[in-house]
Order: sequence, then C-alpha cells, then structure tokens
Amino acid sequence: MTDKIWIATLKKAVILLSGGLDSATTLAIARSEGFACHCLSLDYGQRHSSELGAAQRVAAALGASEHRTIKLALDAFGGSALTDKNIAVPTQPADGIPITYVPARNTIMLSLALAWAEVLESRHIFIGANAVDYSGYPDCRPEYLEAFEKMANLATKSAIEGHAIHIRAPLVALPKADIIRLGVSLGVDYSLTVSCYQADQNGTACGRCDSCRLRHQGFVSAGISDPTHYLHPDSSE
Repeated sequence: MTDKIWIATLKKAVILLSGGLDSATTLAIARSEGFACHCLSLDYGQRHSSELGAAQRVAAALGASEHRTIKLALDAFGGSALTDKNIAVPTQPADGIPITYVPARNTIMLSLALAWAEVLESRHIFIGANAVDYSGYPDCRPEYLEAFEKMANLATKSAIEGHAIHIRAPLVALPKADIIRLGVSLGVDYSLTVSCYQADQNGTACGRCDSCRLRHQGFVSAGISDPTHYLHPDSSE
C-alpha cells in the first residue's frame, strides 16, 4: 500500500514504448527523473509484432506505473515495409528516406500520447526519437518534435488553461553508443528489447536490416557485449 501511495504522488509522464532499445532507454531516463511512467505501445499492424511483447517486458522490468497497448490498423494503408508484407525489408543501406518509414506513424502515436496525457493531467510526453544514428525518418527530427509541441500547446484544453505540454526526446542528439552506455548506467536490460524490423515471434533478429546494423554497431562502439540473438550474426558486423 505504501508503494502505491508513493507512486500516486509522483509527477506523471506518458512514455511511447515500442519495445526497442531507444524507447527502453527513454523510459529509464523518465524514471530516473522521478516520473510515474505511463507507457503506451501501438499495435499498428507492424511486421515485427514481437516488439510488443518486448515492450511489456521492459515496462515491467523498469517499474512502469501502467502500460497500455492500443490497436491501430496502419497496415490498412500499407506504404511501408513494416506494414505491408508484400514489400521486402531492405538489407542494404539506400539513399533517401527508406521504405521502412511508416507514413505519419510518429504523428499518430504522439497524438494518442497527447490525448492520454491530458486525461492523466500529465505535462510530459517522452519519445525515443533519434536524429543521429537513425534511418532518415522525417518524423525523428528535432524541428518536427518542436513543431508537434507547438501544435499540442495550441490544441489542448490543458495548455489553454495554462498547463503547457512538453514533448521530451532525450536521445534525439545522441549517437547509439552513448544511448547504450546511458541505458546500461540506468539499469536497462537490453536483452529484453527487440529492434529488428523483421524479428520473428521469439524476438530473434535478422542481423541484416538497417535497425540491426545500427543496434549492433552501437554495442561495438560502446564496448559493451551485444545481448541480441541474431539469425545471421555475421551480417550485423
């Protein structure tokens, strides 16, 4: 009972939790800042649905106050290798915005997080967006996040009544190696996470997609052993 009372007195934050490395680290940061963390995951028809199980494990391991998963149907539109199984996940780097970009995904996710934040009377939304070691997604850039925050403070009852909403992206300017070092220092167990764009139902990573390459290189650069199970471990080198 004492623990429940203590948690209830903490300031609240909504954390977008995918189950991947970056969002797990973001949750650990929010927790370290003293937030009661309300985690939100989205089942949007993604190919790598095993990340949702990873999100549950991470939320439990890092002491989230609450974890909810909302089902969407972005696969009804397709347009991405992550939501259309007829589009292959690329295994080689390519120029421009990759086919793994999911149209409007972060905008939709942040909007849902914003709705929940208003209900919770929370002023803080955390997202694990990264603009350094990332795949070229336009909705991971600082200017996008700043624009969304501005919109949130024009569109919400909370902000109009004087309680501004803050979009927090603590990893946005960090290289992957620094993210991993920070997460380890905050007690993140990265073996619980799934980053691969085509991980199987057990969370085994392909070792070939862009996300696997960035993840593995991050561990190498950080000088920390990579706990990921790769189907093709040599190709992640």
